[in-house]
Order: sequence, then C-alpha cells, then structure tokens
Amino acid sequence: MSKVLVLNASYEPLNLTSWRRAVVLLIKGKAEQLEETGRVIYADFPMPSVIRLRQYVRIPYNDVPLTRKNLLYRDDCSCQYCGVTGSLMTLDHVIPRSRGGKDTWDNVVIACSRCNTKKGNRTPKEAGMPLSKQPHQPHSSLFYEVSRHIKAGSHQEWRKYVIGA
Repeated sequence: MSKVLVLNASYEPLNLTSWRRAVVLLIKGKAEQLEETGRVIYADFPMPSVIRLRQYVRIPYNDVPLTRKNLLYRDDCSCQYCGVTGSLMTLDHVIPRSRGGKDTWDNVVIACSRCNTKKGNRTPKEAGMPLSKQPHQPHSSLFYEVSRHIKAGSHQEWRKYVIGA
C-alpha cells in the first residue's frame, strides 16, 4: 500500500510509515498533514503523503549498516568500474582483504563479475581500472528508501523535503 513520509517538527525526514499509521497520528492530533496523494480515505479526509509531527522527537544518530542492500542503493546497482547494471552484481574490496583491506564503506564497492574477476587481487590503480566515483559512508539509509520511491515515479512531492533526492 502507499507509504507516507514522516517529518520531525523541524521538517527533518524521520522515516516512512504506512498510511494507516499516518492517519492514526493525524486523528490523535500528533501530526499535521502537509501533502496528500489525491485519493480520499473517508469523506473529506484525503490520504496523506507527507505528515509532520507536532512535537520534536530526538533521534540518536546511528551509522548506516554496511549491507549488500545499502551498498546497492549507494552505488545505484551499477558496476563502479564499467557502469553496467544488472542483478548479478558482486561486492569488491578496493584494497583487497588479502592485502589488509577492511569491510568498510570506503573500501567496498559494487562490481560486475567480469570486472571483479579482471581486477582480481590488485588495487584499481594497479589493474588500470579507475572507480567511477569514490566510495563513501552514507549519512542516512532513509535517503535511499525515499530516493527509490521518487526514482520509481511515485511520491514526487517528497523531493522538496529530502535534500539531494
């Protein structure tokens, strides 16, 4: 079903929730509706697309976990050496693990099987295979989830609430 973007009282994106949970927050007066989908749930009650909490919620900063899914989001599901996209992507260590490379955001990229095999146990410079972009640790996993919905063509109204989406 439809997802709803939840903003903190400061307009900072917090998370995505179901439309049912969003409606409960609206009915209880804990949130206000900023955007709607154009559909109606009840008479004169439009389905929300973006809501903002009335009270500020302090959220402790958590690092984005280094997972295959998050790496695929960060690298747009494309090989960081040749740019090909597909479902058979592998994880590649920029500095190979056999040479002391660690499992960190700055050292792991998405690569196609062909490029991963070609690079082998070498650095990109030694293999003559420059990276298309330098790997980095993302600031928020919510950004990836929101970006995925926007890229899919749904929820274009979220763009103005999420920087860089």
